[in-house]
Amino acid sequence: MFRSGRVAWFFILPALVFLLLFKIWPIGVSFIESLTTTSFRGTKSFVGFENYSYLFKYDPVFWNSFWVTLLYSAIVNPLIVLSSLLMALLLNGSHFFTKFFRTVFFLPTAISYAVVAVIWSIVLDPYYGLANSFLTSLGLKPQPFFASPNQALWGLIMLNVWRSSGYWMMYFLAGLQNIPESLYEAAEMDGASTLQKTLKITLPLLTRTMSFVLVANTAFNFLSFAPVYIITKGGPMGSTNLLMYESYKSAFVNADMGRASAITSILLAIILVFSFFELKLTKANFEY
Repeated sequence: MFRSGRVAWFFILPALVFLLLFKIWPIGVSFIESLTTTSFRGTKSFVGFENYSYLFKYDPVFWNSFWVTLLYSAIVNPLIVLSSLLMALLLNGSHFFTKFFRTVFFLPTAISYAVVAVIWSIVLDPYYGLANSFLTSLGLKPQPFFASPNQALWGLIMLNVWRSSGYWMMYFLAGLQNIPESLYEAAEMDGASTLQKTLKITLPLLTRTMSFVLVANTAFNFLSFAPVYIITKGGPMGSTNLLMYESYKSAFVNADMGRASAITSILLAIILVFSFFELKLTKANFEY
């Protein structure tokens, strides 16, 4: 009975329905919206790919957001993956302090992004922030942080790393604890050092976990919105104007749903391309 294909479809049908309603359908609606334009009277007309053509040929604001988003993702994704992996390796033990530090590192994830953004905006306030108070107490020059075009994006990157690393650490911990202990015991009998066991056993057998974390984290970071909306509003001088925030401005500030939908469709395409290459890069060729 349970080998029947009909039974399998019956069990996955609810997931497919929700996927269709809340993922596939909105994507389709957004793409169709990107092929239209809205007049001042509120009437829509079909324009084909004119929105895309205008973005690529004549829209410097879009291109600025495009490059800022790529730079942001190229820096924040490796930092989060590396920091979360390092924390997982350090806390993958049965020592008395591991549970405590796992909780400490995971705590920022329990705070909503909006609250995290407000906290960081207060701490890094260029005039009354705690960070500058600390710097001046050490005799160092205060920094503008989010008020500087050269520092604002880095502030968002550090915010995201602080908030997200603990979350992805839990996935790496699950992957580490799924590795058979017998492999490490055999390596110890052969005289392998801790570094050798990490490089030859741990990291290769974490490939599947790494693949999931890398792809999911990439998609999450490309869609970053709350910190930009709450702290920088895309500034200063467009230095933090990520594509997701630019799409929001186009839709709800400038009432240009066609342009906004075109930007989100392009963003989806970028995520798919990055995910494809990341899956190829981290493809595991073994089972254990």
